[in-house]
Amino acid sequence: MSSKYTSVFSLFYRITRRHVFLFPLFLLTFLCFSTFASTPSEQAKIKQISQLAEYVGVDYVGAVQKGEVLSKDEFQEMSEFANLISTLATQLSSANNQYRHIKIQAGALHNAIINKQSVQSVRAASSKLRESLLEFMPQLSLPSSLLPLKQTKALFAENCSICHGINGQGDGPLAKGLIPQPTNFTDKERATNRTIMGLYEAVSNGIDDTPMVAFSQFNEQQRWSLAFYVGSLAFQDITKPQHNNQTISTSDIINLNPAQLSQNQSPTQVQFIKWLRGNPEHLFKNKAQPLSVARSQLIAAQNAHANGEYAKASELAISAYLDGFELIENNLNAYDESLRKSIEVQLMNLRNTFKNEKNTELVSAQVNAVLAQLTKANNLLNDTTLSDGALLSASLVILLREGLEALLVVIALMTLLIKTKRQDALKYVHIGWVLALIAGGLTWAVAQTLIQISGASREVMEGIGALFAAIILLYVGVWMHSKTSAQQWQAYIQQNINTRLESGTLWGLAGLSFIAVYREVFETVLFYQSLLTQSSQAQYSSVAMGFALGVVLLALIAWVLVKYSIKLPIAKFFAYTTYLVFALAFVLMGKAVIALQEADLVAISVMPINFDIALLGLKSTWQGFIAQLTVAVIFSFYIIKAKKR
Repeated sequence: MSSKYTSVFSLFYRITRRHVFLFPLFLLTFLCFSTFASTPSEQAKIKQISQLAEYVGVDYVGAVQKGEVLSKDEFQEMSEFANLISTLATQLSSANNQYRHIKIQAGALHNAIINKQSVQSVRAASSKLRESLLEFMPQLSLPSSLLPLKQTKALFAENCSICHGINGQGDGPLAKGLIPQPTNFTDKERATNRTIMGLYEAVSNGIDDTPMVAFSQFNEQQRWSLAFYVGSLAFQDITKPQHNNQTISTSDIINLNPAQLSQNQSPTQVQFIKWLRGNPEHLFKNKAQPLSVARSQLIAAQNAHANGEYAKASELAISAYLDGFELIENNLNAYDESLRKSIEVQLMNLRNTFKNEKNTELVSAQVNAVLAQLTKANNLLNDTTLSDGALLSASLVILLREGLEALLVVIALMTLLIKTKRQDALKYVHIGWVLALIAGGLTWAVAQTLIQISGASREVMEGIGALFAAIILLYVGVWMHSKTSAQQWQAYIQQNINTRLESGTLWGLAGLSFIAVYREVFETVLFYQSLLTQSSQAQYSSVAMGFALGVVLLALIAWVLVKYSIKLPIAKFFAYTTYLVFALAFVLMGKAVIALQEADLVAISVMPINFDIALLGLKSTWQGFIAQLTVAVIFSFYIIKAKKR
């Protein structure tokens, strides 16, 4: 008799590919829009049904073959489990029909076992039941990385080999004295019907009525690493096929066993599935995809909320947006801008829901709605390949959008110095933006190799930088407006220019130049990194061409602005530049508030009308509206005051 083990399918299975063998189309539609939530007691029953269903799906082969009982003890155990599965299913709530198909499938599995049907029939019934249970299971976040293989092997040798053997064949020094015998992880037939989630739950919680204990002292990464490792041992001899459709995700491998994944697939794809199970590190070679991060953090937030950790749940919801979804907003906009805006609004609202709403069913409904939207976005991005032209355009738009604001600030400072006959001070502005480019690149490099800069930290940096720049620009605009007449300007030159622009002021200009550029650089790099995940290596040249074209256009804009602003009469220069500076202050103030709201440092009070104009920093929240209105009022006050003079 093989070892008993638990199996909790705790991740809502994302259908991001057209695997027709998984669910009928009507079930996919149901999953996308369902807001059902199981009560804690029902979830406990569902968890137990799932554990038992996977257990009988694996071990039935040792009880019955060709309609004959091979082992009375094994068959009795299978029969008892079948009765228990059926009983637990009938105990699920009958208030509505949401569990109807679960009860039917549990009954079908029970009948298959009692009637000594074939192993294939029992496994098919078990798989169908467990797939249906996925929608009701409490959801867990996916692992983001595994331990290096060498460390995992050492962990297994120290803690597992005494029972399972050094090679995982169930022949450790203590194996003979154990009942039931430890699992042989190299048994291909058994491994083909086991899920990584089942192995993970066995490591995490142990197995009742067996010598298998819970390794609760291990952290989550260690437990996932062990589960993936033992799940790979039966497939070490599988070679990677040269041609395959690489559409198997991490959630596929975790929640579904190789037998399920291989249904209706070509021999080459079946080989690839088994190779992937034997080489799981392939799933973690690349940095987690933004949408996977968003989904994982949302699920973790829901679990934290269910445990009463409301502040933590809100923080995780913030991370779901900033560390995940925000990074693919530019990409998604190219396909469906309304979907992007809808997801953004839902994610922003969820943080308050997690923080203030105690009703877990209501929270679950909102989370499921967002997860369905993320699935739709994932399908949209993955099922459609960006053309070379689309990649070039997206690359160009990213650089122009992020770079234009910084450029305008720097150009305004430069032309101001030129007009004041202080060309010697231009070097301070140049020092500022050059250092910003260097610092931005170094910050990104450090974030990739040494430390992890969270999305919240990034937004705080951008928000404070934008707020500081907006205030300084507002001050500069007021000052420039007061010098719009040539007479006023000449008087100012004679009295103040050489004494006011001393070293402290000049380094202040360098600081403003630095902040204006630095706040854009790091975010630009992140957007490009996300864009590259949507392109093949052969398409990198299109992204590079878009970037190069953006640089050329920014340089051209800079040249035009400098050349023609210098030629303007002094009064017109200050008049036009005043409006430009005030406009930049208005936009940056809006973006500062948005960034600080996204980092949860400023509250979000939604206005009765909905609008979102990113180019102007406009968003339908009262905080942003009041901040930008303040800038507009100050600007209007000085305009009216000047006219009265």
